[in-house]
Amino acid sequence: MATSSPTRPSRLLPLSLGLFQGSLLLFFAFFVTYNEPSAQAEDANLVANQLYGIFPIFQDIQVMVVVGLGLLLAFLPRYGLSALTHNFLLLNFSTQWAVVLQGLIHHFHHGQVHLDLRNLLTAEFAAVTVVISVGAVLGRTSLCQLLVVAACEVPVYLASEWAIVTHLGVLDVGGTITIHVFSCYFGLGMSKALFGAAQRPLHPKETPTPSSDLLSLVGMLILWVFWPSFGAILCQPGHVQHRAILNTLLAMSSSAVTTVVASSLLERDGKLNLSHLQNGSLAGGVAIGAVADMAVPPVAALALGNLSAVTCVLGFRFLTPLLARKLRLQDQCGIHNLHGLPGILGAAASAVAILVTSEDTSRS
Repeated sequence: MATSSPTRPSRLLPLSLGLFQGSLLLFFAFFVTYNEPSAQAEDANLVANQLYGIFPIFQDIQVMVVVGLGLLLAFLPRYGLSALTHNFLLLNFSTQWAVVLQGLIHHFHHGQVHLDLRNLLTAEFAAVTVVISVGAVLGRTSLCQLLVVAACEVPVYLASEWAIVTHLGVLDVGGTITIHVFSCYFGLGMSKALFGAAQRPLHPKETPTPSSDLLSLVGMLILWVFWPSFGAILCQPGHVQHRAILNTLLAMSSSAVTTVVASSLLERDGKLNLSHLQNGSLAGGVAIGAVADMAVPPVAALALGNLSAVTCVLGFRFLTPLLARKLRLQDQCGIHNLHGLPGILGAAASAVAILVTSEDTSRS
């Protein structure tokens, strides 16, 4: 008995995942087929161009989520390996779960779910919300708990996306509202529900080391380089997609420079805070997503990058300690500062852009 009882909890995870994967295998065997394009000769070149146009950008997003986001979460010195492996497993689990749910809701025709690369991409966007949300409780939950969170969050995200995009008609190609704002406040709600009753001081193991900060910084650089693909992949190919890439690059470049300025001015010793740099440099990409494909002037993209970086740094410096002290809200990775505040700023910028831009040129 003494040797068998410790092994029972450890078997719960593989048994649960095995049951999930076995059920998924049966579902795919009976209900899933590929969405085959027309076999007409005149359509062959069009299909090839569409594939070659989307797949390189799809690969960029894979690098962002698997490598970049995984490394960004590795700032805790005793949790780096777990952050990478948990991020990888949650991404795959949530993507497959989202494929099933999205297929049953949107792509179920004549008794079968029709799957293509675009459907898989939108399913991965649902998985992105999960890996962002769990940043609020990073290092304080087991993998089994995170998988339960993922199973619950994906359907809630799909319902939220339907309400925002389909029912309300909000255009959000970069996921500023549907992905970043949603995942932020879902994660904060989860943190409050699980750990809001107790306020605990910072544990020594939670203090980043130079090596863990370096890993997180590399993750930020990977995300920064590939972020324009994330903001442009859902845009119409051509000049609209080109505009989205340019707007995203300008916003992220200005947010990177502004982060250095704001962080150095706010720190007492005048030195750059690495946590500010790791997050503030990406804030421009979060905020610009809602207006990336709009016909806004270049100065608007630069200004939005500046404002989002300042908002992110101020959030780390003042708002996070205030929320922890007053509301006992623990945000381990600062997702409120990177995803929540810049996301709200981007949503407000979208509303302003629609009001000041003529309807026929806003997204043409």
